[in-house]
Amino acid sequence: MMREKLDSQPELERRRILRVLTAGGLASTLGGFTPGAWSNETLEMPFENGRRDIVSNFPQKSKMILLRTRPPLLETPFSVFDRGVFTPNSQFYVRWHLPNIPTAIDGTKFRLAVRGQVNQVLSLSLKDLITKFERIDLAAVNQCSGNSRGWFAPRVAGGQWNNGAMGNAMWTGVRLKDVLARAGLKGDALQVRFNGMDTGVLPGTPDFLKSLDVAHANDGEVMLAYAMNGEALPLINGFPLRLIVPGWYSTYWVKMLNDIEVLNKPDDNYWMTKAYLIPDTPGGNIGVGQTGVKMVPINKMVPRSFFTNVSDVTTLKVGKSQSIRGIAFGGDAGIKQVLVSLDDGKTFAPAKLGTDHGKYSFRQWQTTFVPPEAGKFVLKVKAINSNGLAQPDAPIWNPGGFMRNVVESVTLAAA
Repeated sequence: MMREKLDSQPELERRRILRVLTAGGLASTLGGFTPGAWSNETLEMPFENGRRDIVSNFPQKSKMILLRTRPPLLETPFSVFDRGVFTPNSQFYVRWHLPNIPTAIDGTKFRLAVRGQVNQVLSLSLKDLITKFERIDLAAVNQCSGNSRGWFAPRVAGGQWNNGAMGNAMWTGVRLKDVLARAGLKGDALQVRFNGMDTGVLPGTPDFLKSLDVAHANDGEVMLAYAMNGEALPLINGFPLRLIVPGWYSTYWVKMLNDIEVLNKPDDNYWMTKAYLIPDTPGGNIGVGQTGVKMVPINKMVPRSFFTNVSDVTTLKVGKSQSIRGIAFGGDAGIKQVLVSLDDGKTFAPAKLGTDHGKYSFRQWQTTFVPPEAGKFVLKVKAINSNGLAQPDAPIWNPGGFMRNVVESVTLAAA
């Protein structure tokens, strides 16, 4: 549905987005954030130290789960994911690394630099990007590497997210490949490095930089997005420009992107060589306390699936058919199959899949369940992607708290 909306009148949509993006920035900014306006509403996450405030005082955001105010960490309430495959901008999760974030950006003055090992240094305005390059639309899941970290046992350091540090949007922008072609890569180009406008408080804080190999940057799927779900990016989600790396974890999706540097050697900055490293093992899994394991930068996402209309507090009526539905995504590949068990994993059967919005998007699934008698029933859901990779039956563990994708389960009561 969202793709149809974006593609129905592409030239009119392009002009509308251009007007919004170059109208002098955003009227509501992070400067409007007032801690005193916090909601009295709280939520208890189902793990240790799981109490969270529900807030709605961040500009351009409605109700969100607060993990931290500076830099902002806001989680999407899970009920949002039952409303459709596209996560609304107003409740799309937020994760920043560095605390100094611009509180207002003038869209007419913004420039993207493209430099380094290129034949022509570029300084591109938003109008340049919108009018001088082919527009593309791509549905893709953006998921924090540490999504669901609160469930790790033993616990690990880092943001203690539940399952809502993710979102799916229809991203609108241009191919990175086309921008790099305009600059012209030199023969020794090896990696492409990305930088945004956020900075640290102390001079010694490593700038948040991420890099991709040239071949990946030129795959025609990596894009520079200036809109999500048909609207300008919210400031707190990366306005005016965000890197989109479909199928990869969001640490690479640099926000407020304003600098692209082409390198002729491997990037050795802190965020590529020290942070966001995973064990070079299947699923990034190691034993607790295990040492001597090769570590590599986190990269491709793995398949996941969730229940969205039932939870552990749901009560059903005996003998009455109940629709059970959820969402799934394949990570770096499309969804091949979603399997649901109604008997605690003893047997699984395929669920009915909803509309396919592309291999990087959420996809809805549905089945039915008729409780035969009163009592407790454990349901499980497992996604298998088009590469044949399935969710594991047991949770993985690593010291970074990354890549959790165990088969999800829910315990329902019938009366």
